[in-house]
Amino acid sequence: MLGLLVNLISILIGLVALPVALVGLIPFFGLANYLSIPIAVVGAAVGILSGYKMGRNFNFFVILVGVVRLILGGGFL
Repeated sequence: MLGLLVNLISILIGLVALPVALVGLIPFFGLANYLSIPIAVVGAAVGILSGYKMGRNFNFFVILVGVVRLILGGGFL
């Protein structure tokens, strides 16, 4: 039961990071990914503590979106 609650907290953290990452997809707002990636890393760490995979994988997806956007934008665009 505790693992399910920790997984839910991880998903909620990912739901906070995802809109920030989506704003970072807009040109000239790529710096928002420097905020979304650490939030998603915290969410992934919380997700690892639970026995479930959904929260961890969701946060890994948000991290992937942010990192790919930063790579494509040269780090700041």
